[in-house]
Amino acid sequence: MLSPFISGFLIGGGLIIAIGAQNAFILRQGIRREHVFPLALICSLSDAALIALGVAGLGALIQLVPALLVGVTLFGIGFLLWYGWQAARRAMAPKAMELGESGPVPLGAAIRTCLALTFLNPHVYLDTVVLVGALAAPYAGLPRLAYAIGAMTASFAWFFSLAYGARVLTPVFRNPVAWRILDALIALVMVSIAGKLALWLFSR
Repeated sequence: MLSPFISGFLIGGGLIIAIGAQNAFILRQGIRREHVFPLALICSLSDAALIALGVAGLGALIQLVPALLVGVTLFGIGFLLWYGWQAARRAMAPKAMELGESGPVPLGAAIRTCLALTFLNPHVYLDTVVLVGALAAPYAGLPRLAYAIGAMTASFAWFFSLAYGARVLTPVFRNPVAWRILDALIALVMVSIAGKLALWLFSR
């Protein structure tokens, strides 16, 4: 039988490692080498806070009051569509963004975008609060704490690996075509996630 820490690590990692709005943003910033550490830290700490709330029992509350997710979903759909449009505009620009071609994004603006992509996405709550929280049910006391720490550790390992590992792709993205492809994929990811959220909302 897996230890609570390993179980939490595998569950947390399995839910976090997916192509999503947050991961696409961190990948892009990692390739550009802009604010890599603070953004990876924000994503990791945000996940850790949500995991702690889920393991503490907030997931059960959200399941009882689904209206809490509806407002976040509506904001999330709007934000994802806006961010996807921005990525599509970059992809369609006469000169796609090369590494260092445009000015750096201010730290404050990058942090605001990162927080919005994190907390305006209901999937974050469903994954970290509801699912991770629900799967903590078999544990109590110290094993429950170990489970939560395992899930949090997976988040830190993933976001820092993604942010700093993206630098390996820097030579590829010296070609403007690569930036166009990346931004086009980001746009598709954002719009597809917004579409899935809209379908989920209206199917309730």
